[in-house]
Amino acid sequence: MSTVTSTDGTTIAYDRVGQGPAVVLVDGALCHRASGPNTPLAQALSRHFTVYTYDRRGRGESGDTAPFAPQREIEDLAAVVEEAGAPVCLYGISSGAALALDAVESGVPVEKLAVYEPPFVLDGTRPPIPADYTEQLGRLVAEGRRADAVRYFMRRGVGLPGVVVAMMRLMPAWPGLKAVAHTLPYDAAFVARYERGTPIPAGTWSSVKVPALAISGGKSPAWMRNGVRSLAEVLPDAEHHTLEGQTHIVKPEALAPVLEAFFR
Repeated sequence: MSTVTSTDGTTIAYDRVGQGPAVVLVDGALCHRASGPNTPLAQALSRHFTVYTYDRRGRGESGDTAPFAPQREIEDLAAVVEEAGAPVCLYGISSGAALALDAVESGVPVEKLAVYEPPFVLDGTRPPIPADYTEQLGRLVAEGRRADAVRYFMRRGVGLPGVVVAMMRLMPAWPGLKAVAHTLPYDAAFVARYERGTPIPAGTWSSVKVPALAISGGKSPAWMRNGVRSLAEVLPDAEHHTLEGQTHIVKPEALAPVLEAFFR
């Protein structure tokens, strides 16, 4: 493990594997280096790239500094990108994709950007998040009700059936999810405005002019696939790719070749 220091003094932990051009991977909600899809993806990409994975603030071995603001996470990512050294390709999954988009929009320098299934609800193919979603999530976290925050996120944010959410507390991963539940409002800050069942506002991410690849899984729900397709239409220089047979829990061995071809 290595570290960088973000603008506000927060220590951000990262790992580096492989050799070749730099690629930085950004995790989604409740994930970090020790628990999530990006660490095995980094191993798969390390044959051709130097791959950086990092713990977003408040997770794993990274620090956290109050008060939170979305710009703090952008600064964290910028510090990792600077450490990697130009040129850098950037990949984000789920809410981490929205963070990556906002980072490039804000001027973090990357050569190419790839995203996998940012959880945008842009039409009527699933119910939108509740109007007070971010407030409710923040209240549960503030009250120390981490298990309730995870359940609320899974039910109202992800849209999982109630019976599935109820069974999650029996899974081995449940304690790990609760351990980082306090960071769920951080993710909501990047995605909630795109989960209201309305199209992406005109001009959003208009400064993201680097070549971009928006990827969705062929077996993912229609709302998620529609959101990725709409994102590709909004970005100035983007293409859309469907990864057949994959869901939101994408397999690294299926995703890595697509990223390799795009980043190379």
